[in-house]
Amino acid sequence: MVFPKSETLSHLLSWSHYFEILKLDDPLEISFYVHECENAHWSVRELKRQRDSMLFHRLAVSKDKNGILELANKGAEVQKPEDILRDPYVLEFAGLPDMVRYTEGDLEDALMQNMSNFLLELGKGFAFYGRQYRISLGGRHLYVDLVFYNVILKCFVLIDLKRGEVKHEDIGQMNLYLNYFRHEVSGEGDNEPIGIVLGATGDRLTMQYAMEGISNQLFVSRYQLYMPSREQLENGLSRLLQQ
Repeated sequence: MVFPKSETLSHLLSWSHYFEILKLDDPLEISFYVHECENAHWSVRELKRQRDSMLFHRLAVSKDKNGILELANKGAEVQKPEDILRDPYVLEFAGLPDMVRYTEGDLEDALMQNMSNFLLELGKGFAFYGRQYRISLGGRHLYVDLVFYNVILKCFVLIDLKRGEVKHEDIGQMNLYLNYFRHEVSGEGDNEPIGIVLGATGDRLTMQYAMEGISNQLFVSRYQLYMPSREQLENGLSRLLQQ
């Protein structure tokens, strides 16, 4: 049995939580979801969504073996900008796979209409700040797709949505946004803003060269509109644990 003694059960979780968690086989994965339910106060519905979207695996495959064990023993702690990143972000709740074609505006609309699910996918500490946030420079108006504030990291988080491949000019644009926010929007006590360019695809070598020399906290990540493959993520995790 995974929980042989009643003393090991958390009084913060209901039996419905444990019913869903015990559908899993891996002790590391079970421990992670117990900690996350405790720390983030997930409802059973939120737990099911994060379990089905393979959150543990998506976070673990970006870590080393020690990092994976720490993730299982403590949950997903947010201490630095990299801790909020997920690759890929799973946006199945947006309902866009049913559309033959969709635009970046369609994606943004879908995220706004499902903001509670999107905040859950973003992770801990996120509060929505604004949509199409206007920046006025040199007589021109530029717009940041989505702006959030992370209360744990105490900083603004800017997200730019790209329907297809992230291009090098998208990196330059986000870098401009971050510089503007650092000088004009962030207040006393705020930390450096974080920028995430979120696209369906992206060439890693191009992104590497595009971001070289940039001192801002700027990241590129992928999203997908369907649940990830358990087999693929489990294979990746197994390779990391065997190293």
